[in-house]
Amino acid sequence: MAGLKNFAKDFITKFQEDNVPILAAAQAHYYLLAVFPLLLAGFAIIPYFNINPNDAMSFIGNALPGEIATLFQENIVSLIQQPQGGLLTVGVLGALWSASNGINAFIKSSNAAYDVEETRSFITVRLLALGLTLGMIVALVVAITLPMFGNVILGFVEPFLGLSGSMSILLQVLRWTISIVVLTGILLVLYRFAPNKKIPFRHIIPGALTASVLWQLISLGFSFYVSNFGNYSATYGSLGGIIILIIWFFLTGLILMIGAVINVLYHQRRIRRNPEKNKASHI
Repeated sequence: MAGLKNFAKDFITKFQEDNVPILAAAQAHYYLLAVFPLLLAGFAIIPYFNINPNDAMSFIGNALPGEIATLFQENIVSLIQQPQGGLLTVGVLGALWSASNGINAFIKSSNAAYDVEETRSFITVRLLALGLTLGMIVALVVAITLPMFGNVILGFVEPFLGLSGSMSILLQVLRWTISIVVLTGILLVLYRFAPNKKIPFRHIIPGALTASVLWQLISLGFSFYVSNFGNYSATYGSLGGIIILIIWFFLTGLILMIGAVINVLYHQRRIRRNPEKNKASHI
């Protein structure tokens, strides 16, 4: 119990020293910038699915402030009606680059948390950030799809598979388990390779598991709050969706940094207990 209390005190101290909320806000900024090229890619891919331009504009009118929707209406309709392969490529690359800036910010934050300098080349760090970004995208898709839409998926396949009551319960448990396992696995890779320091995987399991569970809980809790109590649309109008997105990105960055801080403290304690066996060196 005393050890847990000391760990909590060290966590609060490290949290304040590293200005974790500011680091989380920096990540949220880059994640938000990735949304716009991602929307561009989404518009560019619409023509390949034969979606009615009027339906698309109706969606845009509900999602964006009226003035902005009107301003871009002509360009959006043009994108929807005629396939733009080059624009699709630019949108995807732009989204990946912007999102990787967020991971790059996390890499710098990890180095600061471990008190190490970045000695890897710019190209190496950027390629690492891109690779980690792709992994995070896959993990987040799984982590969001299974918990949020698991019931819909099960309801669709149940008539075809003839699932019994016990099997349905098992699948309900599995969809959460798989989601946490996949997200934890990607976070293990993120926490292992982001800092410029060789860290045993056993030293980053606590932070990865904590961040995975926290992300699931906060995402569901925040979704429940927005749906039932947070009437952002009434207060901010069409900008409410953007504000919700910013807050969610900030919470995501905050959770990633909380996991990193836990790993740093756990790693330091293991080093102090057995300096020879757990000795780590710079990459």
